[in-house]
Order: sequence, then structure tokens, then C-alpha cells
Amino acid sequence: MTQILVALRGVGKSFKNGTLALSGLDLDVKAGEFLTLLGPSGCGKSTILRLIAGLEKPTAGYIERPCPELISEVGFVFQEPTLMPWASVFDNVYLPLRLKKESRAKAKSRVEASLSLVGLSAFTKAYPRELSGGMRMRVSIARALVLKPALLLLDEPFAALDEITRFRLNDDLIRLKQELGTTVVFVTHSVYESVYLSTRIAVMAPRPGRIVKEITIPTDLPRNEAFRMSPAYGALCVEASKSLQAAMTQGAYGEEAR
Repeated sequence: MTQILVALRGVGKSFKNGTLALSGLDLDVKAGEFLTLLGPSGCGKSTILRLIAGLEKPTAGYIERPCPELISEVGFVFQEPTLMPWASVFDNVYLPLRLKKESRAKAKSRVEASLSLVGLSAFTKAYPRELSGGMRMRVSIARALVLKPALLLLDEPFAALDEITRFRLNDDLIRLKQELGTTVVFVTHSVYESVYLSTRIAVMAPRPGRIVKEITIPTDLPRNEAFRMSPAYGALCVEASKSLQAAMTQGAYGEEAR
């Protein structure tokens, strides 16, 4: 039986300005899966990531972590790389270990291994301004991976990139997932990206955000260019697109928008 790492039960989240971001949200994050939150901008996808990470607390409902020992380390990759411009690639990736008081000498092998995973071994001394957008995002991913997290949260990390770079990083992310066995929760508003990457898609309705449909993607599907061109991929994209369109017609608490 698949272990549940994080369970959100009846979760609501409202902010001081009166915005109700989430309402009655139920969601399980299962060990080893690639779960994508698919929905329109402003539906609370990023809020869910922050709740899972413990950066926010729900204002209704509760969050369970049945196996806390399995997710002692959580990696978080934001939409923007958020790198320190004055620091080298090495020092940007070293930052989480430095905050844990680990010496530079002791951390060296882990930082280098993390950079190797994302194909940036030759750029340890480079600065963010010297890198392309895709390379800066790779550094951000390497920084999240340096702690060897059992749970990796990614908040639309490829949204600002061109399509070719985005496809390449999608492939890199799948490879990393397979190599590390990390559980991934990924946020996007791209139907095509969600189908290509995921083992499960949670489709969200507009604010207040909630899950209105779940789509399981067969785990034995190849994740490569052949899959992108296959009838199976096209059919799954149609299903996800129709589910998203249906979700968009729903107003508060499942009633059709007026």
C-alpha cells in the first residue's frame, strides 16, 4: 500500500485582506508519485505548496504528516530562480548547507554532486548574470536537491522559459525524479506540461481553490519525444483540458459562475 506523506483534510486558507484562497480542500501526497496541481492563475496552487512545506498554516481543516521521518527534508523551487547575484553558482547551491552550519569543505562533495545532477559541473565558479534563464533554473533546482529532499515542491519553475528550454528541463526533471526517487508536487497552468510530467494530476477550480477532478497517468508510459507525439498523450491532454474547462465554469462551492 502506497504511503501518504502529507494529507490535507477540509483545508481552507483565508488571508488578512479577506481573500479566501482555498476552501474544503482534500488532497493526499503519496510517496514516490509525481503530483501536478493544474489550474488557472489565482486558484491557490502556490498556497497549497506553502501549506505542504509548512510555510503557511491553514485557517480551516488540518494537515497530517503520517510519516514525518520520511520527509525530514523538503526542497522548494520557486517560479523565479531567486539566486544571490553576488555569489557564485557553487555558493548559491551551498547556501542550504551553510544555513545548517555545515562547513564549505565538508559540503563540497554534496554541492558538486548536486550540480552534476543538473549538468552544471563546469559552471561552479560562474555567476548568475553569466547564465541563461534555463541554467539559472538548473542552479535553483540543484540548490533544492543538495539537501537530498524526500519531497520536492516546484512552483511553476519553467513558466518564464521558452518552449525548447522548457521541454529540455521537463526531461531533466523526469530523469532526476527517476534517479533520486523523490516525491514531487509540481504546480503549472499548462495542460501539456502536466500530462507529460505527472503520474497524477489534480485539477483545481477557481478561487476559492479546491480539487474538482483527479486524472491518473499510467506510470509505465515513456516520457520522451515519442510520447509527446503519441495518440495516448493527445487523448490525455484532451481529458485534462476538458476537466480544466469544466472547472473554470464553476463558481464558489461548485455552483456555476454567473
